[in-house]
Amino acid sequence: MTDPSIDAIATQLVRLHRLRDRMLAQAKERFGIDPAGFVVLFRLLCDGPMRSGALAEAVYSDASTVSRQVAQLVDNGLVRRTADPDDGRATLLEVTEKGHEVAERIRERRHEGVALVTEGWSPDDLATFARLLTRYVTDYDNARPTLAARNPILKSTENK
Repeated sequence: MTDPSIDAIATQLVRLHRLRDRMLAQAKERFGIDPAGFVVLFRLLCDGPMRSGALAEAVYSDASTVSRQVAQLVDNGLVRRTADPDDGRATLLEVTEKGHEVAERIRERRHEGVALVTEGWSPDDLATFARLLTRYVTDYDNARPTLAARNPILKSTENK
């Protein structure tokens, strides 16, 4: 028998994912970036300049998918390619000044949205939720290989 708490969490995660998809579609209209491009942009902001292959690994994607996302970001002036100082044949991807500005606007909207949703929450509730959500996402990330090995659907999409 399924634990009712596990069932409730799974159901709400599906619901949250659908709501997030709708919001990301609206963000694409606003910023001209596909939702997957946001992930690439923010990964470069967090980790700094890197090669495309390393970026693909960092965002759990394949090289061709990341290449398309990077091309969109370069076309929009948010990311640029520069020579790798360690290997002149290779290029590094780095966020431009415009990319930093767009990312900051996205971050501000995201923070405003979370603040709006949680405005009636106590500081203790916010801290507890932040702690548990961080724990859940970390544990989920750590369990991904096992989840993918057990689930043919996840296994087939793991590298997308």
